[in-house]
Amino acid sequence: MGLRLVNNENESQKRVLTATSLSYVVVILDTSIVNVALEPVAASLGSDITGLQWVVNAYTLTFASLLLSGGVLGDRVGAKSVYLAGLLIFACASALCGFAPDLQVLIAARILQGIGAALLVPCSLTLINSAFPVAQQRAGAIGVWAGCGGVAMAAGPLVGGLLIHLLGWRSIFLVNVPIALLGAWLTTRIESGRSAVFDRPLDLAGQMLAIVALGASVAVLIEGAKLGWHALVIRVGVVTAIIAWIAFVLVEFRRRQPMLPLYFFRHPTFSASAFASMISGLVFYGLFFLLSLYFQSARGWPPLQTGLAFLPLTVMVTIGSFASGALNRAYGAHKLVCGGFLLYALGFAGLLALADDAPYWRIALCFPAVGFGAGVITPAATAALMAAVDKGRAGVAAGVLNASRQTGAAFGVAIFGALMSAAQPLDSGVRVAVYVAIGLSLLAALLWSLASVLATRYARGTA
Repeated sequence: MGLRLVNNENESQKRVLTATSLSYVVVILDTSIVNVALEPVAASLGSDITGLQWVVNAYTLTFASLLLSGGVLGDRVGAKSVYLAGLLIFACASALCGFAPDLQVLIAARILQGIGAALLVPCSLTLINSAFPVAQQRAGAIGVWAGCGGVAMAAGPLVGGLLIHLLGWRSIFLVNVPIALLGAWLTTRIESGRSAVFDRPLDLAGQMLAIVALGASVAVLIEGAKLGWHALVIRVGVVTAIIAWIAFVLVEFRRRQPMLPLYFFRHPTFSASAFASMISGLVFYGLFFLLSLYFQSARGWPPLQTGLAFLPLTVMVTIGSFASGALNRAYGAHKLVCGGFLLYALGFAGLLALADDAPYWRIALCFPAVGFGAGVITPAATAALMAAVDKGRAGVAAGVLNASRQTGAAFGVAIFGALMSAAQPLDSGVRVAVYVAIGLSLLAALLWSLASVLATRYARGTA
């Protein structure tokens, strides 16, 4: 009897891990795979750079702004129900993306994808926590879950290039549908009632203000380059963003159970980790968007060649992610994150050769430094952040970190896209964007080092 119970538990754990890993694969895949489809989408739907920015950011922005509320909703309704709803929304939205007749429908469908992702990602971690009560088993399961995301990130450009080459750009969205439906079927076989349900209030005021603040900020950056920075609608957008951000901070400060607990940021390590994740997402995904556009527009490379060009970058992201744990134990998160940003700056400096029409091999030599830096920063920053908060608030803290990274990604696409739109010829915009990336990387390394000193003093003061 005991052996049968153990076997049943192991089988249940396998189902949970398989279902959640599949969902995470399609979510992460959609943050990178779309970039190699920029030129085909522009040609098919008649889009300019601004429209392409919205295609990428509609997903990322929605994902970032709803991520924290998705976790709260899972706590209130039940992780399995919310996870399943998010997965089905993602599947339907992917199908709509694949059959979108025009740019507006594609952008709307990408927003729906972001809603689905924001529901299923935090709930997938809740399901893993419930299925793996033993700490060591849980750590291993989360490692597999995160590793699948890393593989999806690395494979995204190549898989996208192959699919577009063989079946057209719409296939990169339609391929999500059977994977998501398989994940949904596996989810229905997960036992109900395994995860606790908490009566956590949904911070509707904070959520709406976060959507307005993020949306207005990104819209100003994207549309400003097209409409002109002195246009009335851009000025209104700037004022709206400022008011929304101030109101958001005030609301979160006064609520007893806010969506974003501001007291977390009193700890220097927590603040530095959130900032590092945001900057890492900003420069990495911003330049990923920029380079995709550069390879396809300036050099005329097809999607498959563009996907292959990114292999030295994305493979090193995966290697860095898996090596981060051992490096963290050997050198500590503080040195590791600082070193990651210095690798960023070094790799970006080499990318200045893009503006000189350099051969591809010179560009590829810079990718390993950028990729490895990106791979080690996020796990190391996550480890530092989780160590800075109480275990009872770990879920909320992890949500803040993921939201910071996705917010950075949205801002990166907006900022670097605006630089490319404002600067002509295209090579000039690339050079300016690379200089900005170098500056932000060095700033992040400096602030992280300063935070390490402050964290030491903070620990002594609270001891």
